[in-house]
Amino acid sequence: MHSSSLPRVLALVGMLAAFLLPATAAEASAPLRTHAAARGKFIGAALATSPLSGESSYRNIAATEFNQVTAENAMKWDSTEPSQGQFNFSGADAIVNFATQNSQQVHGHTLVWHQQTPGWVQGLGASAMRTAIQNHISGVVGRYADNPAVVSWDVVNEVFDDNGNMRTSFWYNTLGQSYIADAFRAARAADSNARLCINDYNVEGINAKSTAMYNLVSSLRQQGVPVDCVGFQGHLAIQYGFPNDLQQNLQRFADLGVQVRITELDIRMQMPRNSSKDSTQATYYRNVVNACNAVTACAGVTIWGFTDKYSWVPDTFSGEGAALIYDESYQQKPAYTAVHDALAGGTSTDTTPPSAPGTPASSNVTSNSATLTWAASTDSGGSGLAGYDVYREQGTNDTLLGRSTTASINLTGLTPSTKYQVYVRARDGAGNVSGNSAAATFTTTTGPVGGACTATPTVQTQWNTGYVVQPVTVTNGGSSAITGWTVTFTLPSGHTLTGSWNAAVTVSGQNVTARNANYNGNLGAGASTSFGFQVSRPSGDTQTPSSYTCA
Repeated sequence: MHSSSLPRVLALVGMLAAFLLPATAAEASAPLRTHAAARGKFIGAALATSPLSGESSYRNIAATEFNQVTAENAMKWDSTEPSQGQFNFSGADAIVNFATQNSQQVHGHTLVWHQQTPGWVQGLGASAMRTAIQNHISGVVGRYADNPAVVSWDVVNEVFDDNGNMRTSFWYNTLGQSYIADAFRAARAADSNARLCINDYNVEGINAKSTAMYNLVSSLRQQGVPVDCVGFQGHLAIQYGFPNDLQQNLQRFADLGVQVRITELDIRMQMPRNSSKDSTQATYYRNVVNACNAVTACAGVTIWGFTDKYSWVPDTFSGEGAALIYDESYQQKPAYTAVHDALAGGTSTDTTPPSAPGTPASSNVTSNSATLTWAASTDSGGSGLAGYDVYREQGTNDTLLGRSTTASINLTGLTPSTKYQVYVRARDGAGNVSGNSAAATFTTTTGPVGGACTATPTVQTQWNTGYVVQPVTVTNGGSSAITGWTVTFTLPSGHTLTGSWNAAVTVSGQNVTARNANYNGNLGAGASTSFGFQVSRPSGDTQTPSSYTCA
């Protein structure tokens, strides 16, 4: 806590001046930070304290190339409060002091996470655990609240599993989903000026997990919870393909009114390393930076380390490595050049659009779906073919029906007995878009599109003043597919919905309506999906919701 923010604001103005000053003289060979600042972005690195103090090459590159730093481990709970109430800031202070000396911003990582949290925290009961969160965040964030270098924090980290459900961590099992809002409010109380972020992995593309994150952020902000930004970690691998809808995904979060950022970028490969793998890796790095450049609300990109000499990847992914922009000998790799040129807007930036795709052909047309295939586009600009957009031609307001990374797509959610005229456009990794393919038409068949829908709730966790219902299993019991579902239920008197996931939820009095998200509405005959929610209730009241219906 601090009595006045004016000294910090004045100091921050000075730091920002230093932060942006090199932009006026950016040259093609300038460091990464110079080109990033010229764009109003940061380029950051996660730093380890041991090489920072012990190796001049590590220290010099960290100081010269980056205008933002994140502590790789020194600010995590097990480092800052290993024993209850006993704080140790030696490692964190070393990072902050280094950043201050080099006019760099510091992003604090991380306050509440299910890993690297001491056992004394994990064994606490609900009341004591809530107090521990408050005290830890007050102690850690409060220490740096008056320091102009420390401008943002990862408040909560990795709250979802890979399916987009809430991770059943000790936090969630003890406190329910409310621990997330509690942590953000505690961080705002400790520092009224810092930017507060939620951070996760495998959310770079549009998928079930990123959509669950989107819904959570939207819900928290609607409740007045101070979520200021969203972090997309970016632990990628060249053998698994690039998330070609990264820019679109960043933009949809930005449209919620939050800042977005790439927080932990590394791009690993199966060893041994060779020139072909280096080239693919460089393309991926360029694509990430270009995606951030294209989204105004994207503050910047942080690389998780910078030299392969100190990368977490080989110890975590057997047979993989070489994930960073400098090799083990501190030599720049093609990935460095890709990041540099993407920030600088150099001659290697791709401005050539792909060729137009072939005319789409339809097959497997039903009352609400159709499969389209087409001849693939080619890309000669160097950034690589990223994917395709399929549109319905409707005059001046064409509708995007779907996106694909291959030369085919299965469209769902179509209207029965309806003529569709469609065309395809290709995208490359730099965001260039091809011309339209020739248009093709098909007509959906008549017939039923619905089935008998059921909703079955499971009360997973209860405590004195609240509970979590997860999962509510939605099942299509009919003989034909459904393209959407709506579940209604009634909250007992005095109960209040405090959060939900995997559904769009509205409340009218005690009546709750949950509608499918855009990724879980299509259910084939016999198929199921699920959503969940959290409720607060008067102390001692053991009632739970009733009258579940599904349509």
